Amino acid sequence: MQHRILSHKEIQYKIERIAYQIYEANVEEESLILAGIEGGGLKFARKLQRVLQKITDADIVLCKVEMNKKDPLSSGVKTSLESSEYANRSVVIVDDVLNSGTTLIYGVHHFLQTPLKQLKTAVLVNRNHKKYPVKADYKGISLSTSLQEHVKVDFQAKNDAVYLE
Repeated sequence: MQHRILSHKEIQYKIERIAYQIYEANVEEESLILAGIEGGGLKFARKLQRVLQKITDADIVLCKVEMNKKDPLSSGVKTSLESSEYANRSVVIVDDVLNSGTTLIYGVHHFLQTPLKQLKTAVLVNRNHKKYPVKADYKGISLSTSLQEHVKVDFQAKNDAVYLE
């Protein structure tokens, strides 16, 4: 059974709020890297990018982050940008849901191999079931859920929704 947690309108509000928080933390930056984790994270990063491009003159660069979410150690992390393209710049790693923290911690580890000006994380839903010491600097909503429950983020044109299954 699905229970809707966030409607399209609520998600749009959270995207806008997070974009403004990211902008405020990077107001002096000429460019900003949004590193979206493939899947929902990349879709969420694109939505943040659209809002940021409206509110700042900074260059908002989208970076696709690829990894095997079930076993990120074996496949490693790959990005659509070379490390030289994000070196000494501000980076925000973006994912749709923070469950155990595995995906984010491997993403953080990858980016920390290169000197950065700043590294932050953004998620739409924070579930608070972390195995790793990683936190979301920007979050849309925090949910206290059981481990048996599943959070599904459904990004559809003009019909985004978050469900608890």
